[in-house]
Amino acid sequence: MLKDNNAFSGISSNDIPAAKDFYGQTLGVEVSEETGLLTLKLGGGHTTLIYPKDDHQPATFTVLNFSVDDIDAAVDELTDRGVTFERYGEGFDQDERCIARGVGPPIAWFKDPAGNILSVIQTDS
Repeated sequence: MLKDNNAFSGISSNDIPAAKDFYGQTLGVEVSEETGLLTLKLGGGHTTLIYPKDDHQPATFTVLNFSVDDIDAAVDELTDRGVTFERYGEGFDQDERCIARGVGPPIAWFKDPAGNILSVIQTDS
């Protein structure tokens, strides 16, 4: 029934101005704002909605993955922009830069100002 319909994901935030600055300035994503909602305009014509939620609780899983050609370059650039990468416990062999390698594609996780987990993941283009 919905196979031909446009779809997009939504993420909540308890601080829309901080989210707008983080996604727009720090990550360099095109962000628009209308009636208190943010729309991230992502590659490939995809969008993600960020909506305010006073009692926001960040998910315990990755809510948005950014596909990159070179994980090392992406981590370096984001680190230079002030992004702190996360280190997760058992099950992930992460190097000194917090990049997990060896099982699946190389990936590194970080959080937005509301604590939502995001990643950069190296994929074949």
